[in-house]
This record gives sequence, C-alpha cells and structure tokens, in this order.
Amino acid sequence: MKKIQIAVDGPASSGKSTVAKIVARDLDLIYLDTGAMYRVATLVAMQEQTQDPQVIINFIEENPISFANGPKGQEVFLGERNVTDVIRTNEVTNAVSKISAMPEIRSFLVAEQQRIAKEGGIIMDGRDIGTVVLPNAELKIFLVASVEERAERRYKENRSKGIPTDLERLKSEIAARDHKDSTRKVSPLKQAEDAVLLDSTGKSIADVVAFIETRAKRLI
Repeated sequence: MKKIQIAVDGPASSGKSTVAKIVARDLDLIYLDTGAMYRVATLVAMQEQTQDPQVIINFIEENPISFANGPKGQEVFLGERNVTDVIRTNEVTNAVSKISAMPEIRSFLVAEQQRIAKEGGIIMDGRDIGTVVLPNAELKIFLVASVEERAERRYKENRSKGIPTDLERLKSEIAARDHKDSTRKVSPLKQAEDAVLLDSTGKSIADVVAFIETRAKRLI
C-alpha cells in the first residue's frame, strides 16, 4: 500500500478537522492538526503577554507540542499540559489569525509539520497545506462552506462545550477571519492549482468523508 500525503485546506469551520480525523482513522493514516499548532502558539502569546515571535518559539521549543489519542478523541499538549479545550476558546480563536501570520511562527511550525510528514501516510488540514506545507501532496482538497453554515457548526460545537456564544457575532467573526486569512502577506488562504474544490454546504460529514476517501483509495 502506497503511503500518500493528503492536504485538506479551507476557511475556518469548514469541517476540515472533523473529516480529516475520520479519513485518518478509516485509512490508517497519521492525522496532524496544524490549526491546533497555531492555536497553541496563540495561547502562548496570550499567556506570556508577548507579540515577540522568538519568545513564543523559545517557549514551544522548551515545551513541545504533541498529540495523543484520548477517550474523546485527539488531545493536544503543550509540554505536559493538556490544552485541548483552552485552545478552542473564543479568545484564542479571535487572536489566532494575527499570530499565525507572523513569518517566524509559520516558518518554525511548517518545518515541524514537514518533518513529521516526510515519511508519508499522513493527512493534514489547515489553510496553506497544499500550497506551502505539502506542495507535493498526492491529494489536495479545498473544503469550503457558506459563512452561515460554518457559524451554525461552530455555535453548536461551542454550546456543547459550555462556551457562551452569540450566533450573529460568530458570523461576523468568521467573515472577518476569512478576510484576514485570505489577505495576509505570508501563506494566505488560497486554493492550490491542483486541489479539488469541495463545497460542503448542505452536505453531511459522511458525504464529505466518502468523497475524499474514494479519491484517496485510487491513489493508495
């Protein structure tokens, strides 16, 4: 069986992480949540009260980011600390675009992601996987959905976790983040020329997973 690289890109709350985790499980691939890595960097910036990328990088080098399978799915660690839930708070979500746009932060985390992906047999999701992190990936998917549907998804997710959320405000925040991510100077959100565009508006998770897995199996 060929070990391929799969890149799944798209805007916030388009379902990238959800489907990538399922595809990884079904096809026995390694799943690397790149978005979580940028969220961890943002958490460090907030907690250390710094905008200095080198301070953030030094902290992460001393307290490496790692992933583990937990009872409720993948868990994210910063050193020994489990930060799975705290990196998904609204405060981190609204600040992550600024921190992830820092060239030094992106360079540092991209190098980590490429090192992990080198052997293949991996699926990654993010905003610049197909264009920057894994430009030679055998399968690239650009996953989109309407702002309204993405806001509804994030709203339900936050409510299930007990995070107070206003739906209309969430729509505005997602639209603003789309603009920030697609217009930033470093590694902007954009569809790779050889990526397959998949609009998940009105589609179930199972439909999206089946679409990706069908294409992946042809390559494996």
